[in-house]
Amino acid sequence: MPYDRITSEVHPEDDRIQVLRLDAPERNNVIDLTMLLELQDAIESADRDGDVQAILLGSTGEVFCAGADVNELADLGFEAGARWMTAYLETLEYLRDTGKPVIAAVEGTCVAGGNELVMATDIVVAGREARFGQPEVGVGSTAAGGGVQLLPLMVGEKRAKDLLLTGRLLEAEEAKAIGLISRVVDSGDAEARALELTRTIVENSSPQAYRLIKAMLKPWTNLGMVGEEMARDITARTWASDEFEERVEAFRAGEDFPEGAFDGVRPGE
Repeated sequence: MPYDRITSEVHPEDDRIQVLRLDAPERNNVIDLTMLLELQDAIESADRDGDVQAILLGSTGEVFCAGADVNELADLGFEAGARWMTAYLETLEYLRDTGKPVIAAVEGTCVAGGNELVMATDIVVAGREARFGQPEVGVGSTAAGGGVQLLPLMVGEKRAKDLLLTGRLLEAEEAKAIGLISRVVDSGDAEARALELTRTIVENSSPQAYRLIKAMLKPWTNLGMVGEEMARDITARTWASDEFEERVEAFRAGEDFPEGAFDGVRPGE
């Protein structure tokens, strides 16, 4: 079926590999509900297609993914926000659950929801100038679409707090050094090198063993994904808050974020 926000095609050099690309470069490949539903459909189709042996996830344009579409999120009430988060978490689950290899090829900025998306793939190959991170804390969101849950498992609690609580971005080499991504290659070569890796897996790995190893590894990351419903509802409440609205307005206007008060959680005297 034709898609508006992504492309899905058999790789022209290898018909065993289905290539899915985020394809809204004029919008920095931000994730909206349309993109999520299209990704779900494309991943499920590839999973069910006996001719497809692996999935390569990439993007078009200079930015891999700038995260969720805050313009869309800012207009959601609680119930609509909860449905949006359900679709997002289900998309991650599609990537984590398929028994077929899922390799990400990343060039450019890959942050927030984009970073969470590639964390759900099996192996991440990145160009040297790619950048990764979870900057949601600045705009007032939760990073609970996988970032809060998976980062501590992948990079350790203190590194995860450093990234999540400051919103700083990592260069590709540092992202690899701390275990966030798998391989760093020359800029512009990520997809070609990811294709080579995917071919190697398809031609040399036992499909049964690959599927079983991936399935047995999944409970490890499931530890972080416990409480998805709570993460969904907390995030939806956050998106419906005045503070989120104020910070999104500043973000849209290119202005500094308003300074807020950090309140404690203990009762006052």
